[in-house]
Amino acid sequence: METLALDDRSAPVFYTRLGVVAEIVLNRPERINAITANMWQRLHSVITLLSEDVQLRCITVKSTCMKAFSPGCDILEFETLRTGNAQGKAYGRMMHDTLTAFQDCPIPLVAEIRGLCVGAGLEIASVCDLRISGHTALFGAPIKNLGLVMAYPELKPLLEIAPKDVVLDMLLTGQIYNAKEALANRLVTRVVNDDELSTTVQETVEEIATGAPLAACWHKQFVRKIASQTPISEADKAQCFACYDTEDYREGCKAFKEKRKPVFARK
Repeated sequence: METLALDDRSAPVFYTRLGVVAEIVLNRPERINAITANMWQRLHSVITLLSEDVQLRCITVKSTCMKAFSPGCDILEFETLRTGNAQGKAYGRMMHDTLTAFQDCPIPLVAEIRGLCVGAGLEIASVCDLRISGHTALFGAPIKNLGLVMAYPELKPLLEIAPKDVVLDMLLTGQIYNAKEALANRLVTRVVNDDELSTTVQETVEEIATGAPLAACWHKQFVRKIASQTPISEADKAQCFACYDTEDYREGCKAFKEKRKPVFARK
């Protein structure tokens, strides 16, 4: 039974917190971050914990392994945890609950991607708001070779960022895209040189963290609502004007007039 604290840096998934910024770290370099059931559980626990932290402005998802963000689920567990329909459903429920928790996180999420980002690794990246990649990263989902399928909850986030023919290309042919191709096919937001990746992500996180945090949360909510193609209710429309009653709005306007950087309080 896993007993390591969620911030224990020896764990295969842990988080760090510095001021208003947090990092979720994949840390299983001996298997280039092949994701185990325990890692799915820890990812769910970490993102649930951080989602409730009203002081946070941004969360980065990254890897300690230079070779991979993640190559997907660890195939060594398949014979014990994914044998037959019942086990497959249970494992899928664990994955899907975790991906949903990432999607429901109100705080901006930035994925820092280097090396392999394949299968479940790509699924985790797809539920982040921004995906910044090193130029040698590789992307795909060659699960056809295992006789596996991506279930609806795994496909949906991918189809929200990439065209359906690109997703089908990966699933039907096993196509692996390099970073330039991934950018062209909208799997990633930005591509930079590998040696600039960490700095670029840090600068992006700092830019997000200096903005009005309530506005960032609302923008995530609004964009997801529109992308889901569900009807926009009158209550939804009214929420677009709630910002005018916030201290952040008053501080932003005051700082602009005084030609200084705003200091937002998230209220």
